Amino acid sequence: MLTIGNAPLTIDDVVKVARHRERVELSSKAVELMNNSRIWVENILKAEKPVYGINTGFGELSKIFIQHDQRERLQRNLILSHCTGVGERLPEDVCRAVMLLSINSLSKGYSGIRAETVGGIVRLLNSDIYPMIPCKGSVGSSGDLAPLAHMAAVLLGEGMAIVDGEEVPSAEVLKSKGIEPLSLGGKEGLALINGTQVMTAVAALTCHDALELMKVADIAASLSLEALQGTRTAFDPRIAMIRPHRGQEITAKNILSLTQGSKIVEHHAQCEKVQDAYSLRCVSQVHGASKDALRRTLETVNVELNSVTDNPLVMADTGDVISGGNFHGQPIALVMDYLKIGLSELGNISERRTSRLVDRKLSDLPAFLTAYPGVNSGFMILQYTAASLVSENKVLAHPASVDSIPTSANQEDHVSMGTIAARQAREILENVQNVIAIEILAAAQGIDFLEEKPGIGTDAVHAAVRSLVTHLDEDRVLHPDIIAVQKAIRNGFLLAAAEEAAGELLV
Repeated sequence: MLTIGNAPLTIDDVVKVARHRERVELSSKAVELMNNSRIWVENILKAEKPVYGINTGFGELSKIFIQHDQRERLQRNLILSHCTGVGERLPEDVCRAVMLLSINSLSKGYSGIRAETVGGIVRLLNSDIYPMIPCKGSVGSSGDLAPLAHMAAVLLGEGMAIVDGEEVPSAEVLKSKGIEPLSLGGKEGLALINGTQVMTAVAALTCHDALELMKVADIAASLSLEALQGTRTAFDPRIAMIRPHRGQEITAKNILSLTQGSKIVEHHAQCEKVQDAYSLRCVSQVHGASKDALRRTLETVNVELNSVTDNPLVMADTGDVISGGNFHGQPIALVMDYLKIGLSELGNISERRTSRLVDRKLSDLPAFLTAYPGVNSGFMILQYTAASLVSENKVLAHPASVDSIPTSANQEDHVSMGTIAARQAREILENVQNVIAIEILAAAQGIDFLEEKPGIGTDAVHAAVRSLVTHLDEDRVLHPDIIAVQKAIRNGFLLAAAEEAAGELLV
């Protein structure tokens, strides 16, 4: 059970709830904080003083004062009118993460929302009832309005919910579970949708997966170094010592650990090659820079996980209601664009290594890694697939955050596109998982043709790959092979094999 309000939320917490369905509860401290801020909202409603979001319209309509008998309708209409998302629905793990982040932000007591309303999100999450949230429609400021409205609608018995993987009208779901739809009080509708929880949920899960992918990229590069009979010289720690970027240093350590004891490297130590191509020699510099980009991204995402991104904010100690811009997604937008580039570069250099593996003029291996070229195409078209994916990533890596378009009749005249950046980062990551899976398949095939034994880590991974996919003797459908290795990347199977043999890899 994860208790909200006692400690800062971590990315690991998000993963536990989003992917392992850990249950959540509100701490007594969180309930107290929400109750304290709600008192001031109730006082404003009684005083009939215009305060944005509590008894006024929204955006360009903020100058319109809403009479007392219309305020419940105002909050309900806000949710319904903002349910305008389009596109495929967000994956269930993202929906659960969105709910968790909304609970965490609202429970800090600066949004003026009732504890009962936040408790409604907790109940849905713990009952495995998730909102159907279309993935497109947010400009990233004022927060993730459209997607969060789809989340909030389920509380009202409106819109669609996801139960057991199926889309069901939320009214039917709530009735079947004996859950009464909520009626929203003043400020509550705005509090539910005026935040960055969707972009941050996607960002948090992407960062978690990127941490593991960075390690697997080092594993793939080490396998290719072995298959291409390269040298470990470029990973001498003295090189990073005089250019002390953290990512470069730990990447070199990973490569050395994985290839330790390699008979392949030892056998070819005195060959005529003076140095390796950049895709091998510069692994620590390229992979390292991507790790450094991820590290900066994690700093921002961890702050955002525990931030209040509502507007206006209710200060419970003074009763001040302050309009600001915490809903603006620029911090997430910028770092997710940065991560997009870092992930794309992992794919770019991986594809170059695959290209070398299949080119007999560069690899000293059979053409296209098949013992019977001509009648067999071998790994020829695997490299095409990798090339296609990295080319697609170059389009997706264009920064979303440099774009902005005015909304709400120019009241909201600069927006972040942070949710687009986060979704694109997720898509790039999935492409790179496949690119690296292809490199691992090719490198494992290449090692099969060599007589010497690879290093302790690379040997263990090679064996793990062969437990999933057999050596390619004759042409066959290779799609299942790619999927098997990509799945082994995602579920940590290959990483576990490497770390059990060579020790923990660093990021």
